[in-house]
Amino acid sequence: MYYYGKRNQEPLAQEQTEVWECTVKDCKGWMRKDFSYDNHQKCPLCGNYMKAGERLINKIPLNPHRR
Repeated sequence: MYYYGKRNQEPLAQEQTEVWECTVKDCKGWMRKDFSYDNHQKCPLCGNYMKAGERLINKIPLNPHRR
């Protein structure tokens, strides 16, 4: 077996991305705004409300089904 196949890959490009973040201090729930359909999200982990924020995360293609 070959265990070191990903060793020489280039790191993925990162960008500042708009996200929804859970308002509960102990909850780590968040999601990209580009992949949500509502303007008022509830946390999928704890069910509380989420607020808008930004994170530096890996760049991925946009959701083609977004309204």
